[in-house]
Amino acid sequence: MEFTLPTGRRLDVAAISDSGLIAAVEIKVSLADLRADEKWPEYLEYCDLYYFAVPESFPLEALPAAHGLIVGDRFGAAVIREAPHSPVAAARRKSMLIRFARTAAERFARASDPFAP
Repeated sequence: MEFTLPTGRRLDVAAISDSGLIAAVEIKVSLADLRADEKWPEYLEYCDLYYFAVPESFPLEALPAAHGLIVGDRFGAAVIREAPHSPVAAARRKSMLIRFARTAAERFARASDPFAP
């Protein structure tokens, strides 16, 4: 959740698969939220798989069909459309995996020790 990219932009959700694929999820709660967001295309070069996650009431035809789609509610979610695989460059992948690992370790340390800096 809230993963910061080297550009300073923040992904809503970032995940790493067992095989090392980097997935990004951009959460949109309304059509106005989607229309107001002009920065999401900048995220594409930092992930192998890109998804939009929206509520059931979202007008799905407004979303770009070129990306994955997750529809959810407060009880769960389902992948409606798989994201196409668009490989990240090798050097960027290494940098992103290190950044992801460091972020995870820092968050784990903070959760484990509330007095940690």
